[in-house]
Amino acid sequence: MNHTSLPRSRRLLPVVAVAAAAALTLAGCSSSSGGKKAEESAVGASAGKANTPRMTVAMVTHAPSGDTFWDTIRKGAEAAAAKDNIKLIYSNDENAANQANLVQNAIDQKVDGIAVTLAKPDALKDVVAKAEKAGIPVVGLNAGLSVWKQQGLLSFFGQDEAVSGQALGTKINGTGTKHALCVIQAQGDVNLEERCAGVKKTFSGKTDILYVNGTDMPSVKSTITAKLKQDSSIDEVVTLGAPIALTAVQSVSETGSKAKLATFDLNKDLVSAIQKGTIQFAVDQQPYLQGYLAVDSLWLYKNNGNYSGGGEAPVLTGPAFVDKSNVDSVAAFAAKGTR
Repeated sequence: MNHTSLPRSRRLLPVVAVAAAAALTLAGCSSSSGGKKAEESAVGASAGKANTPRMTVAMVTHAPSGDTFWDTIRKGAEAAAAKDNIKLIYSNDENAANQANLVQNAIDQKVDGIAVTLAKPDALKDVVAKAEKAGIPVVGLNAGLSVWKQQGLLSFFGQDEAVSGQALGTKINGTGTKHALCVIQAQGDVNLEERCAGVKKTFSGKTDILYVNGTDMPSVKSTITAKLKQDSSIDEVVTLGAPIALTAVQSVSETGSKAKLATFDLNKDLVSAIQKGTIQFAVDQQPYLQGYLAVDSLWLYKNNGNYSGGGEAPVLTGPAFVDKSNVDSVAAFAAKGTR
């Protein structure tokens, strides 16, 4: 079925319900929770649970190990799964070929739906087509906004990364910044590349791009430190994830650089850094919402034939700025790992 041919009138405004975040039985290449304990937790969170037939949904992401951003996406997915009587199978691999294999595993398990990130869409194109040919509905989240319709996905949940980068570039124009360093932690990731391209487009000063290995924080620190020592004119460091931002804080401190820091994405430590003033602000794309809506949309599709965005438009979860003016209102949620 070609879902992109749906009439524009068939639009769905997603309903976001606050549900108890209960872990269901999970399977994933870097899963650190699940099994018996998670299953027992789910039983205790059955209030308000859907009475529809049990579904199985696979969520397959390109998350690297240790990045708390993806923990937040997963918590949102688990909350929706608990509410909707869904068995959630979560798996992740930052290597695109391995991620494609995980999608194939989900197809082989004959799941009822797949939620997938398309950070490197060409590598996932064929296996996504296989899922659709097998009659398995597929939705996208977080990465793949520019290709989700082309690849026949039902819906997409995330932010426009080019727009978010442009918004950040415009914001730092008002801070007196002249020379920005945009740090990309995974070369070739379309989301990250689009963010820095957006910054460069609207920032009126000079923008340099620095590639680091986001899976090796000591290396990230030494690479940023070396760049700051090499070029003292850099007065703004822009990072694309909370762990990278917090590492960059150390580099700025150790080099005595006068550079300010701004970032994309949040975690509780990043929120604390904004409160302390060591980081100016963060661009929040609400990852919990991405995970929640992706899973919930597959339940809605199966049980009521709904298409979030009507099959025509993405459902945007950001960007929004978190800075000193509003960080306190976000802090309580960040402490719980949901922002």
